[in-house]
Amino acid sequence: MFKERTEKAKEKLVDLDSSDEDSIIPSPPQGLAAQPAPGDQPVDEGEKEARAGPSGGGGGGAESGAEEEQSSRRSKVKTPRWIQACMHYRFPASIDPFTNLMYVLWLFLVTLAWNWNTWFIPVRWAFPYQTPDNIYYWLLTDYLCDLIYILDITIFQPRLQFIRGGDVVCDKKDMRKNYMKTKRFKFDVASIVPLELFYFKTGINPLLRLPRLLKINSFFEFNERLEAILTKAYIYRVIRTTTYLLYCLHCNACLYYWGSDMIGIASTQWVYNGQGNSYIRCFYFAVKTLITIGGLPDPTSLPEMIFQLINYFVGVFAFSIMIGQMRDVVGAATAGQTYYRTCVDNTIKYMSSYRIPKDVQNRVKTWYNYTWQSQGMLDEQELLTQLPDKMRLDIAIDVNYSIVSKVPLFQGCDRQMIFDMLKSLRSVVYLPGDYVCKKGEVGREMYIIKAGEVRVVGGPDGKTVFVTLRAGSVFGEISLLAVGGGNRRTANVIAHGFANLFILDKKDLNEILVHYPESKKLLRRKARKMLTKGKKPEPKEEAKDPPKVPAARVRPETPKLLRAALEMTERATGLKRALAKVKEKTSKSSVSLQPSISSSLPPPSPTSSGPDRDVDTPSPTSGSPATFRSASRCHNNNNNNNNNFVMPQSVSQGHSDAGDSDTGGMLATDQREEGVSEVEGNEGGKREEKKL
Repeated sequence: MFKERTEKAKEKLVDLDSSDEDSIIPSPPQGLAAQPAPGDQPVDEGEKEARAGPSGGGGGGAESGAEEEQSSRRSKVKTPRWIQACMHYRFPASIDPFTNLMYVLWLFLVTLAWNWNTWFIPVRWAFPYQTPDNIYYWLLTDYLCDLIYILDITIFQPRLQFIRGGDVVCDKKDMRKNYMKTKRFKFDVASIVPLELFYFKTGINPLLRLPRLLKINSFFEFNERLEAILTKAYIYRVIRTTTYLLYCLHCNACLYYWGSDMIGIASTQWVYNGQGNSYIRCFYFAVKTLITIGGLPDPTSLPEMIFQLINYFVGVFAFSIMIGQMRDVVGAATAGQTYYRTCVDNTIKYMSSYRIPKDVQNRVKTWYNYTWQSQGMLDEQELLTQLPDKMRLDIAIDVNYSIVSKVPLFQGCDRQMIFDMLKSLRSVVYLPGDYVCKKGEVGREMYIIKAGEVRVVGGPDGKTVFVTLRAGSVFGEISLLAVGGGNRRTANVIAHGFANLFILDKKDLNEILVHYPESKKLLRRKARKMLTKGKKPEPKEEAKDPPKVPAARVRPETPKLLRAALEMTERATGLKRALAKVKEKTSKSSVSLQPSISSSLPPPSPTSSGPDRDVDTPSPTSGSPATFRSASRCHNNNNNNNNNFVMPQSVSQGHSDAGDSDTGGMLATDQREEGVSEVEGNEGGKREEKKL
């Protein structure tokens, strides 16, 4: 009845905070409160009977109900979470021995039981610490350890998963059969052989529990699982090696007391004299014997001498092994620091031999110190080279993906492309004031800021800070993608303080983008937008200036002596007629060019054309050279060639030489060429007007 009432009160307490406020509201009349719901009528009748108990009134029942509600509320609040977790815990059907933390805790409990038997069986056998007064405590602890052994053999070990043919087997029958086939099962069964049944004949002898030590496989397995969990496993290895040494001393102390008891306590100078704490005195003797410190009394009998010789031999052999193992453990723990010191010493030796300046040496030392303190290693990639590619990717995602995914340049790209890029990132540390990149350098890397700050500087003095970039920023991507050939750095970037940067090489990125063409197009498009955005002010400045009209090219004058020599050569060799025929042929082909020229040029005035006709009348072929020159010049100007036609240059300015010579025949030729040059000058000016 009280249980049903408590459950009903828990259902009403939906909100603990609101329950206190509801308690302030006065209770309704007793008649209304007594009306039950249709479904709750049997329960309410039971409650009425309970209220009509010894108190004989309803007030007592109300007080008891309030007390139960408060007690249930307290129990609900005060129940620890770990107790609730234990109550709702369900034992798994199969256990992964490599990743299950509960299994490691269970192995720790089994190891404690094994250590109890390992350390206290020799003590209870040699020293008189097991007496009839405390024998029940010893036996209770022994049987509790035996129970742990049995639970481990029957429940935990048959549920361990194993690998068969590359597959993880989780079937109960297969797991049980696999455990029963192993040697560990045989040792485990032998460790719980009930030799304690001989207690009825020999008495309680602790040596009958020696088979419990065969559970040593659980101790070794616990060591392996614990070392895999600990971040600094070398500390546990040092403690374990020290424990081995102490156990050797512990066993030697037990044997020394047993030997002294067999010979007789205080019977000779060599045996234990029975004074003080027996275990401490015997342990002190074992330490001096095994470590061969000296200062021990000489043995007087043959058994004493044999025991002492065995002690010396075991001490030398065992301690040499322990010391060597300790050296290996410490050496493995400090291997990274030893490698760091070796690199620093070699670098300092190299810089000293080449007489590197002190400021450079100090910066190198600072880089080594900061890199080692911040990362604990000099190169992160060295630790990951031995791992498979998939595992290296998983580690890179956990370490670097949160930073790279926030980079605006890579947003929208293929997710797998980003994963492949994470494996190619290199972490580099820059000191304060170091140049990450300089203006004008050929860009072969892109930088992503992992930690720290960098500054983009420039200006006339090279110290003006344009912008400060922080963690998650990217720079150098334009040079890396080389859009439009812009693969040179456009600014200086300096580390402000210690900066840790990710570097992505151009070669690695190109190898990745080969497999992701869509991402490659997206990156190129984003790079073009960024490049265009950075060059927007430049066209505006150029548009303000008026366009400059190119000036007409001034033709250099042909030397007078050269023109005279050409005229004399034509007359002497008879090449003039041949040249005239060639000009006639070319003039026919150039007639087609005249309409286009004449349409764009105004017709010449009669006054300006009169002198040209007078100059061209002495020879019937005088019109063809002018036409040939004008057509060729128009053709050359349309093709933007700077070379001039040789014949017009050599002939057009021949009138100056003709004025200086004494021959009368050259005068007519000079007049004709002078007219041709005037026609060419007029046509050249009209062509320039057409271009404008």
